[in-house]
Amino acid sequence: MKKKIPEFKSEEEEFAFWSKADSTEFVDWSKAEHKKLPNLKPTLRTISVRLPVAMVEDLKILAHQRDVPYQSLMKIYLADRIDQERKRKRA
Repeated sequence: MKKKIPEFKSEEEEFAFWSKADSTEFVDWSKAEHKKLPNLKPTLRTISVRLPVAMVEDLKILAHQRDVPYQSLMKIYLADRIDQERKRKRA
């Protein structure tokens, strides 16, 4: 039997819980169904990152070659690396 998911007072409290909890203790993922949520907008947080000027310039050049904004390219690179690390951790 799976554990009961607690009730959360805020999104921050829920985020903190799921950041540490093992979801397999609460959810039977073998019964999960894929859903499309076309109107879902991800929660964004503005952060400040100090980067060397040369790195920013390189990013802008690469972004221009791909016809995307450089900040979008940074998000793509970060997402790819996070995905790689998650896969490595599972292996």
